[in-house]
Amino acid sequence: MNTMADRVSGLFFMALGLAMYFWINPNYIETVDGGNISPATLPNIISIILAIAGAFIAIKPTDHQLRNPILMAKTGLYVALLTAGIWAMSWFGFEYVAPVLALAIMWLIGERRPLWLGLGVVAMPAIIWFLVTQLLGRALP
Repeated sequence: MNTMADRVSGLFFMALGLAMYFWINPNYIETVDGGNISPATLPNIISIILAIAGAFIAIKPTDHQLRNPILMAKTGLYVALLTAGIWAMSWFGFEYVAPVLALAIMWLIGERRPLWLGLGVVAMPAIIWFLVTQLLGRALP
């Protein structure tokens, strides 16, 4: 592979970030009354980061290495698991799906220590729920 692939993908992600910031976010994010922060704050920050990262890749491409197919398949498994988890949250809710999803991801990455599994499965979803629903006043799926 040559550096052209990096430049093209960098320009693509830069354009995507800019499109999200200037067109998608303003047109598709609702404004709401109440709450401490605007609903567009985090998507706008992510859009800017995406555009800047894409520009960096386009300007200074990386050295290419052929990736291990097993690692690529594992990455596909993570993406499929996250997609299924997000879909399940829309049906069953964050409180029920997040601990199961956290356990599955932690198990797949090889975490077996009970303390860390407990923190990731019980504490982190509880902290996320508290921060989002109680402090920020937003609803989780």
